[in-house]
Amino acid sequence: MIDLEAVVALRAVATNGSVAAAADALGFTPSAVSQQIKRLERGTRVALLERAGRGVVLTDAARQLVTSSATVLADLERIEADLHLASSATGADGAAARRITGEVRIGAFSTAVRGLLVDVLPRLRAEHPELRVPMRESEPWETIALVASGQRDLGIVHRWGGVALAMPDHLIETPLFTDVADVILRREHPLASRTELTPADLAEEEWVATFDSTICRQWLRRLFDGVSNAPRIVHESMEFENHLELVRAGLGVALVPRLGRSPLPDDLVAIPTVEPASVRGVAAVHRRSQADSPALQAVLDAVRVGAVGRDAA
Repeated sequence: MIDLEAVVALRAVATNGSVAAAADALGFTPSAVSQQIKRLERGTRVALLERAGRGVVLTDAARQLVTSSATVLADLERIEADLHLASSATGADGAAARRITGEVRIGAFSTAVRGLLVDVLPRLRAEHPELRVPMRESEPWETIALVASGQRDLGIVHRWGGVALAMPDHLIETPLFTDVADVILRREHPLASRTELTPADLAEEEWVATFDSTICRQWLRRLFDGVSNAPRIVHESMEFENHLELVRAGLGVALVPRLGRSPLPDDLVAIPTVEPASVRGVAAVHRRSQADSPALQAVLDAVRVGAVGRDAA
């Protein structure tokens, strides 16, 4: 009998590219992941990983197992969801039961953690004390890969303008709200009195930005399509709070989303962009096989309520 937990570990290696990265994604030690895969090799009597330099790669048999196991794991998730649905619909005496139990693992980008989940997660704990909702911060591309491969159950992702964000067919995307990003300037900056800014207005500015691998950075480049030699990135940081401090220090300007943004100090101003507007759609994603899971629906409902509350605020 194939060890399904070990298959999940193998899929994690395939998704994340290494045993160490898979262990980090699963919350295990690298040694534990290696032992699971060795157990799977013994059970199947085929080699699944082979050395490649200092790392490992999947063998042909391992790739076939990863592909073939997707349907089986999806079917098991549907069976589990049906069982939870049945048990939550009626109690032992046939009366309606409201207990939500189990675990829903969330992946979310950093500003969604600060601006949404820090309010949602405590409410979930209070309403469903037997429901575990561990959270991991990750960029949207990584979040989608983690949800698609079964390593996370619900993802909160963002999509900027025309920046591509591939969505596998077996995932369901639920739009939550639209977030706006503003250009942050020092109050004495010559452009600080404007009500809106175009890329042409900002062509000569020096910028603070996130790393090149992020969707936010890709959008900043897309914002300046058709404007030569812009944007000029001088400082890089993954933390928007750092962006604000660097702008305060007179070291550039920054494009900072409103979601999760602290109130600006008096010496900074925030101005939206036009032609194009800097907006991003925020959405939740989960596997289609978990659509009927009471636990996942409870978390998704709480996220929706949090999103509505955020818009109202």
